[in-house]
Amino acid sequence: MRRTQRKSPALLRCRSLLVLLSQIGLVLGSYVCAWLLRFEFRLPDPSLLWTTAPLLIVVRLTLMPFFNLTHGWWRYTGISDALDILKATLAGSIAFLIIVRYGFGLKVFPLSIYALESLLTFTFLGGLRVLSRLLAETVRRDSASKRLLLVGAGHAAQMIILETQDADTGYRVIGCIDDDPRKAGLKIRGVPVLGPVEALAKVALQQRIDEVLIAIPSATQTEMQRLVAHCKQADAPFRTVPAMAELIAGRVTLQQAREVSLTDLLGRIPVNLDLEPVREHICGRVVMVTGAAGSIGSELCRQIQICKPGLLVCLDQNETGIFHLQRQLAEANGLHSRADAGTNAEDHERAVFCVADFTNPERMRRIFLTHRVEIVFHAAAYKHVPVMEENVDEAVGNNVFGLLALLNVAESANCSAFVMISSDKAVNPTNVMGCTKRIGELLLAAWPGKQMRCVSVRFGNVLGSSGSVIPLFQEQIRQNQPITITHPDITRFFMTISEAVSLVLQAFAVGRHRDILVLDMGEPVRIAELAKTLARLSGKNDQEFRFVGLRPGEKLHEELFYSDERVSPSACEKIARTESVKLAWPRLKHALDKLYVAVSVGDTNSILAGLRQIVPQFTYATSNPTTSALPLPATASAAALPEVPPSPAPGLPHPTFSPSHRSPPSLGSPLPGTVSGVPGD
Repeated sequence: MRRTQRKSPALLRCRSLLVLLSQIGLVLGSYVCAWLLRFEFRLPDPSLLWTTAPLLIVVRLTLMPFFNLTHGWWRYTGISDALDILKATLAGSIAFLIIVRYGFGLKVFPLSIYALESLLTFTFLGGLRVLSRLLAETVRRDSASKRLLLVGAGHAAQMIILETQDADTGYRVIGCIDDDPRKAGLKIRGVPVLGPVEALAKVALQQRIDEVLIAIPSATQTEMQRLVAHCKQADAPFRTVPAMAELIAGRVTLQQAREVSLTDLLGRIPVNLDLEPVREHICGRVVMVTGAAGSIGSELCRQIQICKPGLLVCLDQNETGIFHLQRQLAEANGLHSRADAGTNAEDHERAVFCVADFTNPERMRRIFLTHRVEIVFHAAAYKHVPVMEENVDEAVGNNVFGLLALLNVAESANCSAFVMISSDKAVNPTNVMGCTKRIGELLLAAWPGKQMRCVSVRFGNVLGSSGSVIPLFQEQIRQNQPITITHPDITRFFMTISEAVSLVLQAFAVGRHRDILVLDMGEPVRIAELAKTLARLSGKNDQEFRFVGLRPGEKLHEELFYSDERVSPSACEKIARTESVKLAWPRLKHALDKLYVAVSVGDTNSILAGLRQIVPQFTYATSNPTTSALPLPATASAAALPEVPPSPAPGLPHPTFSPSHRSPPSLGSPLPGTVSGVPGD
């Protein structure tokens, strides 16, 4: 490496010397040719020619740097260089005329020489550069360059072609294919349109294509699936340029090309969301995100930070996750540490990172009071269905009573808004996790506090989140293992993380107190088809698939709404508002008291019975029907319960609960009236 660096200045000096000598030769040659043309290839006064030649060379070489004509990158010559040559030639000819005719008083100097020399100099200087570019492009078109076929013949294709012609990218665009019949036979910057997309495989074979690039940033999900199918038939590697939503600024380049992802094939049509109302609610406020190190929580932190909160409190029990989040948010602000914060120190100080268990009321109360939290986005929860089926008491303790403890703290800290991330598994739940999410929705919908706006946001799976099926499938493909799928017909709703979080923020802006808002998830996706698509994208055409059966608590098809919920539009097109008769707080509190006792002693059957008492739609495969016969009939619907106006709650609505810090009371002991010095009901 050091040897190369020592040679570089010498090479640059050699290049500069060659450029200087060639331009001296061109100027001198054009001058001599002008004299020969003027006097019909005779030289009547050679002394005048050779006396003024050095003067002309000095004038031209002096003016050339002012017009950027001394560099040696002639293989990139374009229209701008031609204009620079024209301006430099005219300026030099005028200066030469003034010096010779009026400076030296040589009136006998033929005027036609000035014009002829200017014309020849422009031709020679421009011609040499054009020739250099042609030679460079010819050299680039050797066997070392990959033969590239573009799908699409629009603006993105033009940019890619221009880049391959102007720079040594290692690619040579052989042609384009496009379904527009008006473009058939046309040439785009010398590159022909070879036919429609249906002919992709045939063209790739005939032209010996090494790689296919899909240059259609506006392609929809259906169009992308069709294009990928044709690329697979061509049996050539293929990539795509980013979607329009990613190309916010700048031109399309080969460096931006990436592999076709599941987001391209299963992703939804990009929605232009108006974040101005969100910004108005968040700007200058203190916002807390629980579960900040998770997939949803970290994206919430990133998008909330854009809205310029007064302070962003990122809270999670995962120390390593908080460490990585801190670095990611710092890098988003152009920072790598507090030490080199520089002018962005103010932005960095808008975020604090807390390692804490949100179910610990004492720790949370200190954080709330220290930072004066005003808005809470609650994304922390246990979410893995099979794991929670084996840890029922922990699932309920965390997702139900941890949420209740956090609501108590937020209410006592005078928070103005509380947003909970719910799940489509909360609809007609068949697992403990889904049932706890439904209880969370009911909790926020029945919350008796007056000052804190409580909103639940329900949606399905997000593409690529930690623990989801897609990373699992990718790992199995990498290790050449069979892809395991629970059932051939199982379906799930999918959404990209960024869109889900954007809509959650919109829901926060438009949601009213006690609202349950549901995001538009589009059509459900068959997991088997998703796995096959992922295998094709990974080049595994012979991938083995194995169906292992539904796991405990899993449903074949998820739902977004209960049958008795009335669905109405909200102020945001992609968000629906659900309306149904909710459980009244006194009845819900009574059921939670009994559930709390069951969780405290770890009695699984009693816990399941308590869950079903609150959510009658909860079906549990191993539950004992006799244990479900509680005061609320098992067949009753939550919507059928009478609506009772919430009673005033001067203190906190319910004793706080922390599964990590509790002393389990016996079944016969009453619930404590106060917790940590805070009055209960």
